[in-house]
Amino acid sequence: MERSMSFFGLFALVGLCWLMSSDRRKINWRLVAWGMALQLFFGVLVLKTAPGLWFFEKLNDGVMALLGFTNEGVKFLFGSFVTGRVETPMVNFAFNVLPTIIFVSALMTVGYHLGLMQWVVDFFAVVMYKTMRTSGAETLSTAANIFVGQTEAPLVVKPYVADMTNSELLAVMVGGFANTAGGVLAAYVGMLHQYFPDIAGHLIAQSVMSAPAALVCAKIAMPETGVPKTLGHVKMGREKLDANAIDAAARGASEGLSLAFNVAAMLLAFIALIAMLNALIKAAGVWAGHPQASLEGLLALAGWPIAWLMGVPVQDCWTVGKLIGVKTVLNEFVAYLQLTEILKTGQPLTHRSVVIVSYALSGFANFSSIAIQIGGISGIAPSRRHDLAKLGLKAMVVGALATFMTANIAGILIP
Repeated sequence: MERSMSFFGLFALVGLCWLMSSDRRKINWRLVAWGMALQLFFGVLVLKTAPGLWFFEKLNDGVMALLGFTNEGVKFLFGSFVTGRVETPMVNFAFNVLPTIIFVSALMTVGYHLGLMQWVVDFFAVVMYKTMRTSGAETLSTAANIFVGQTEAPLVVKPYVADMTNSELLAVMVGGFANTAGGVLAAYVGMLHQYFPDIAGHLIAQSVMSAPAALVCAKIAMPETGVPKTLGHVKMGREKLDANAIDAAARGASEGLSLAFNVAAMLLAFIALIAMLNALIKAAGVWAGHPQASLEGLLALAGWPIAWLMGVPVQDCWTVGKLIGVKTVLNEFVAYLQLTEILKTGQPLTHRSVVIVSYALSGFANFSSIAIQIGGISGIAPSRRHDLAKLGLKAMVVGALATFMTANIAGILIP
């Protein structure tokens, strides 16, 4: 029953994008069909075929090995803080999760310096360009989002951003909102793998599926009405920013440290904000005769229908809906932290619900990311700041729907 709901919910999400469309008559349904087929193909390949399951297992093992390498660095620097037993939340997060961001950032930077990541990004871009026939620039940026964040991916098409059509610009923004960065993905794995051993493989599968999902949702919400200057395939540049691999690793580690500090500061601020808003809502609830009122309750009410459309069992929709609300209003890191606490305390969530919500929470689609994207992309193309500001909220909502679409695909395939 729930799998059928995931199937019908997938088309409901397409319908929501259609309702938001700027020109419904111009929607390219061939592009939409190919994008949906690519998501399903990637999902079936990874989750349902013997070679795919083997690859899924090896991906999961590979990420866990990376976490093990990170732990060697952590032990060297913070050995007296980390005992190998279950740590307090502060110790676990500060000395296990945040260092993962630094190591993976260094590793990804070396991969780009050696040209390995460019080859992989080009492969995914060619697959989507050949099937969906989207423009080269928007496709390449969306493919890059599989591995890097919402402000780094547009850099791969930097020369083309200023001349993009609004449809292309929206697609670039949606690609950033619908996906996550490699270093942050590894941090999520570090938080959840004790309670959800297969989390790494699922988050990697989500990252791949979200690329065609982002293009599908973006091209329904704002169909192409102009003539993109990059109708042909655009290859990723091979510009060398570093003298050698050691220089690349050093730069990546520095950038990862900056990101880790940013994540820590953001979490401190947002968790404090949650506590303050909860206190205000509870006080207002007591005054209005509803002492049970809370921020979590309001977010759960907003997220419950989305959870139900994804095929989450009804008994879990309230909890999953709350997490979706937290992710959208605050950010995905806070939501994943709350999911970790739910799994840690043994609260009843079916395996199906855990898989679906792990897909749904991935991606940067939250209100604070709108400002991040406007600032980051306008730095590349200052002349497009006005367009970015106009498209920001719509791109965030469409990016969230694209992420939810991958959760529906998982819901169709997972018992």
